[in-house]
Amino acid sequence: MHRFFIDKQQIMNDMALIEGEDAEHISRVLRLRRGDAVELCDGQGNDYEAVIESVSKNEVEVHIERCFPSRGEPRVKVVLYQAIPKSSKMDLIIQKCVELGVHKVIPVITARTIVKLKAARDEIHKVSRWQRIAKEAAKQSRRGIIPEVSLPVPFSQAIGQSPEMLRIFPWEKERKAGLKGVFEATSSWKDGIAVMVGPEGGWEEQEVEAARDTGWNIVSLGPRILRTETVGMAILSAIMFYTGEMQWTAE
Repeated sequence: MHRFFIDKQQIMNDMALIEGEDAEHISRVLRLRRGDAVELCDGQGNDYEAVIESVSKNEVEVHIERCFPSRGEPRVKVVLYQAIPKSSKMDLIIQKCVELGVHKVIPVITARTIVKLKAARDEIHKVSRWQRIAKEAAKQSRRGIIPEVSLPVPFSQAIGQSPEMLRIFPWEKERKAGLKGVFEATSSWKDGIAVMVGPEGGWEEQEVEAARDTGWNIVSLGPRILRTETVGMAILSAIMFYTGEMQWTAE
């Protein structure tokens, strides 16, 4: 069944209106017609089974048959703080981490970040692109929300955020603490998990110490060195497995 995100304000009683690019996609590409079934999501964790009532080039009117909680949203909220990598690596990171269940992505500028965003308009342009990627990935993976990609923040600001969450800071030079041990020492996931991923050149030691002093858990990911675009996906996969999000549960 084809799935579309819709603003909750476009839903009135048992009717909803699909507009813009999605309406054009329905009419011109998918060629759906009156009586065809579609699935809607309001981006707030609610899904809707609906049947098309009418189709035009710019809008599609549907009748809502049933509303139910989105099955694609994990119970644990994971915020990814990602040092901005070069080329198109951030595109891949956002796409795959949204598929895996990330709640929010915050780009971070570190001491060794190679990419330089020279003006506010560069940041807005980049984030707009990343947000579109997040939307498409959320649609494809049947998420109940479209994870937000925020404007980039400096590392000094990033380490002070999410103090209520379990905060994980992978570092290749850590030899004692591991991810499994941090998970096992955690009694509750209700406040969420924050993950800080470094740049291609790695963390500077003063950044690691600043994170440690601010309450981040410095952890090893084992003897293999992972690329920056792999780390977030690996940790998200581990979190989703450990919290039981990689299996179907009774509805």
